[in-house]
Order: sequence, then structure tokens, then C-alpha cells
Amino acid sequence: MSAWGTRIHDWIDERIDLAELTHHLRTKTVPVHYYSIWYYLGGLTLLLFGIQVCTGILLLLYYRPGANEAYESVQYITTQVKFGWLVRSVHSWSANLMILMAFAHMFSVIFLKAYRKPRELTWLSGVVLLFLAMGFGFSGYLLPWNTLAFFATKVGTEIPGQVPIVGKWIMIFLRGGEDVTGATLSRFFGFHVAVLPGIATAILGIHLALVQRLGMSVPPGMESAGHTMKYLDKQHPEAKDEWLEKAGVEKPKEMRFFPNFFLRELIGWYAMLGVLGVLASLFPWELGVKADPFLPAPAGIRPEWYFMFMFQTLKLIPAKVFFLDGEVLGILAFGAAGLVLALVPFLHRGRRSQLIITGAAILALAYIGGMTFYGYLAK
Repeated sequence: MSAWGTRIHDWIDERIDLAELTHHLRTKTVPVHYYSIWYYLGGLTLLLFGIQVCTGILLLLYYRPGANEAYESVQYITTQVKFGWLVRSVHSWSANLMILMAFAHMFSVIFLKAYRKPRELTWLSGVVLLFLAMGFGFSGYLLPWNTLAFFATKVGTEIPGQVPIVGKWIMIFLRGGEDVTGATLSRFFGFHVAVLPGIATAILGIHLALVQRLGMSVPPGMESAGHTMKYLDKQHPEAKDEWLEKAGVEKPKEMRFFPNFFLRELIGWYAMLGVLGVLASLFPWELGVKADPFLPAPAGIRPEWYFMFMFQTLKLIPAKVFFLDGEVLGILAFGAAGLVLALVPFLHRGRRSQLIITGAAILALAYIGGMTFYGYLAK
């Protein structure tokens, strides 16, 4: 380090005690086992969120949220601004990859049983972040103000309007009126660049703080050995190795978070950046045709892939199921599923409930994948 660098370091260290701040980073460890690869999914989701923020700020410099200007401003970004098309493509592709990684991260947590005590709040904050990510996708979809986005938003905002009692109010709140208009565009713009980022940043901060405080979970089969290690470290450190050998307990493997795990995660980040660069360059995000509210909806209007399983399910439900409207029943069912998802840690009561939760997650994953695939095949 140069003389100036040393002086700056010493000046900062004298005021905020860098050694104390970096103590946790220097002592933090990560469990090593067969499923350790899943630990990188959270970091990849965080990387993609950061890319969303950076590219979103660049797009915000040129975007104008008005029914008469939105499409033209995106068109200007795509055709006139240097590398504007690339920034927009990166923003759109990273949004999709972020939601994909968030889903993968959620299912990996379920399969690793990492939602168990004392990580209930970590799970809850993660579920909220997943819902917020889908909210980002829904609110950002309308911003280019093209035909597909306009009519997809119209259909999407009609769905919560079917909820009994409060549905009409929710639809008007989302649209800013009875119909999808320029007021809807302005409202979605506010959600996308202010409301949702503010909430997401706060929840993300809580989520990361909880992960750092509680550490990364290990599979149940290794947990007893880990607890034994911690007890011996505190009570009988001199006899730890001898006791473990006599008891036949396998010593849990760990690696230091920094630099070992961090450098491995950086490799994953580089790989993700490569995938993102290839997608954005070879498959640039299309703009489509400007929305015209007076034209009929084009055939085959579909939502983004992460809403497709819900959209296709609602299409397949009969108009009437007993005395309930089929669409209302489907919405209530998805709402109940979201509530059960949030309550997963509190439903875990032992090995039997653990197997039920894992089985339900496998069925849910198969259902989401199957209905999404079927939705794109169906005409």
C-alpha cells in the first residue's frame, strides 16, 4: 500500500475502528457439504438486483412516464442513445433471471430445510422479497406502453378485481381509475421506481442482516454434529477431537467466507454476467407496437412466464364451481397458497411434517413448470 493509502487507512481506522467492523467478515465460515452449490443462488439473486438498480437508473435518465411520451422515449433509448438498446436488454433479461434465481433460491431453502428455527424471520423476509420481485416485473411490464404490455396489464389488473368485497377497490387503486390509461402508466412508474425499490431495499437489508447474524443453515443430518462442535468449543476445547473420534461423529467441514467462499461466488457472478451479456446481445428485447386503447386486444395475449402458471390455471377453471365463480375460486386458492408458503417454518413440527413440506414443494415445482410449459403450448 502506498504512503497515501496507508495514511487514509489509518485516518479512517482511527475514527471507526476498521478491525472491529471487519472482524465478522474475517471469522465467518460457510458449511461445506454435497449441497453447498445451492448457497450461491442467493448471491446471484443479489447480483441481478444490483444490475436492475444500475440499469434502471440509466434508463431513468431518458424515460418519460406519459401515455404520449413513454413509447417514444423507449424508442429513442433503443435507436438513438449509444448502447441504449443494450442497457434496456440487460435490464429486461436481468429482471427475468432475477425472478428465476429467486424461485430457485426459495426451493433450495425448502429442500435444505433452512427455514427451521431460528431462521423463521429470514424465510419470511425472503418470501416477501420474492413477491416484491414479481411486483417489479408486473409494474415494469407496462412502462414501454406497447400493445402487448397494455392489454396484458388490462387483463392482469382485472384478475384482482374479482376478489370479493375489496376486489373493485384494488383494481381502481392499481389502475388509478376504472380503465387502463395514462394515469395507470404514471402509477405503475411510481410503484416501479419509488415504492417497490424503497420497500425492497429495507426488506433486503433485514434479510441480509439476518443471514449474517444466523449464518448459513446446514442439512438436518449435519446439524447435531454442528451443535456438538459448538458446545465442545465452549466447554471442552482441549478434548474436542478426542470426543468426536470416540463418539463416531463426523467433523463438519467449513470454509472461510472471505476469501474462499467469496472468490467462488465471484466466479458464479462472472458466469451470470456472461449469460446475461449473451442473452442481451443476441436476443435484444423487442419494443413492439405502440399501444392504442381503441383497438381490440390482439390474439394470444399472455403474461410474463412467472405469471403463466397462474394465468393458465385461471383459464382452465370452469366458470362456476358449485356456487362460486371459478376465477374467484382460483384467486382465493393462489392467495391461500401464498399464505401457506409464508407460514412454512411454523408448519414444521418434526420429521413427518418435514417430509410433507418437501413433497408439497416438489409437487408445486412440477405444477409451476408443467402449467408454464402448457401455457406456452396452448393456443
